Amino acid sequence: MESLQLLGQGFMTVLQPASLALMIAGVAVGIIFGSIPGLSASMAVALFLPLTFSMTPTLGMNTLVAVYIGGISGGLISAILLNMPGTASSIATTFDGHPMAKKGEAMKALGVGIVFSFLGSIFSFIILTFCAPLLADVALQFTPAENFGICFFALTMVAVLASGNMLKGLLAGMLGLMFTLVGMAPIDGTARFTFGATSLLNGFDQLPTLIGIFAISDILKTVESMGSGKLQTMAVKKVKGFGFSLKEFVSWLPNYFRSAIIGTGIGILPGIGGSTSGMLSYVTAKKMSKHPEEFGQGCPEGIVATEAANNATIGGAMIPLLVLGIPGDGVTAMMLGGFLIHGLSAGPLLFVKNGDVVYDIFAACMVCSLIMLIVEWTCIKGFVQVLKVPKHILLPLILVLCCVGAYATNNRIFDVQSVLLFGAIGYLYHKFDLPTTPFVLCFLIGEMLETYLRRGIMEYKSFTSFFQRPIFDVFFFIAIAVLVWSVFKEVKASRAKKTA
Repeated sequence: MESLQLLGQGFMTVLQPASLALMIAGVAVGIIFGSIPGLSASMAVALFLPLTFSMTPTLGMNTLVAVYIGGISGGLISAILLNMPGTASSIATTFDGHPMAKKGEAMKALGVGIVFSFLGSIFSFIILTFCAPLLADVALQFTPAENFGICFFALTMVAVLASGNMLKGLLAGMLGLMFTLVGMAPIDGTARFTFGATSLLNGFDQLPTLIGIFAISDILKTVESMGSGKLQTMAVKKVKGFGFSLKEFVSWLPNYFRSAIIGTGIGILPGIGGSTSGMLSYVTAKKMSKHPEEFGQGCPEGIVATEAANNATIGGAMIPLLVLGIPGDGVTAMMLGGFLIHGLSAGPLLFVKNGDVVYDIFAACMVCSLIMLIVEWTCIKGFVQVLKVPKHILLPLILVLCCVGAYATNNRIFDVQSVLLFGAIGYLYHKFDLPTTPFVLCFLIGEMLETYLRRGIMEYKSFTSFFQRPIFDVFFFIAIAVLVWSVFKEVKASRAKKTA
């Protein structure tokens, strides 16, 4: 009852005109940063941080929350319209979002993404408000062994993504793992596969790599199909409301709840992040679907899964930040700096000493999610105007935008070169009919998998000691079961083709 009273007071505080204006501005700026490849939500929060110096703790933290929420959701815009993940969290949104745009369903794809971004956020914020201390205690039970188990489980999802051609899928995934080994090894810092080039010591950054695989390769494929002529602009079908019916919405609810739970759970675990939760929820949705063959061809359920999950990660990531003082991802690490600037100590004492500020943040999270929904829905018709620009004009602009965004990530020319390199690799994947999804999943998971394995072995002295951890055992044996079942299905399908 006390929690509800504090939450009510929080809503009264954040709905003050000054607070509301700052949150609207923060969400809008976050959406812009999130929609431009290379300009991430963490960058937007970092730029806004100095602006909050002169604000009260409540106004300052509410503004940062607004930028965070807008930045994560904004990534779906370029992912759907241009096949460019604006943020790492929106990678899996490209799988079905852009195919829908190509079929003229860009407004429906955006509508689905916006609504389930909002619902995913709200789900995680409700969990954050009422269950944060309990879930933080659960998160404390996760050691490097458990985190390795989750990453291993996520990695075996390659077998699900590669269904239909296991050999090609596994080959694509192995190449993704290979690129994660370039640079300084985690823990001991040994240089690997750098060939004496200092620019390779830091390895390949996630965002430039993914921009190359998706956006640059798509540009090359489109240019090849153009020949010497000019491609027409994409058609855009007009829709009412958000573009989907109540019947469709109800049919997507199980997928939504499952994905929101995955996103919140992954967000609670420090260091794993929204890109992993989006990929994992996408693969789970495909595996649980009655029509998995439609995924990757423009299936709205794929967007429901990824957007619900990556936005639910926001609330999940804030649980260890507020309760334990441990940032769950890069953006919450920036927000931890905001707490310090305003004289607040994130952790258990925050609820005791500054309980009013905590519930103001909870209320701000929900209000900012609603603002995000309204702003993106209001601008949806403006977003799709991008598709009306002729391709021979749009593609060079996208290429420049990709290069500028890649450079802005770390201020390195090497990242621009990486974009072009992985663009060529993505194009070759297309030519040899190799799926890019297993490559992306393995590239995202590979570094975390190795890091947690090394940390776990340092802590427990041997890998066999991992099996003394019940949570690890559950994830490990589920992963093995998924792998065996996928191979069995592949062999069964192969035999059926031969006998047909």
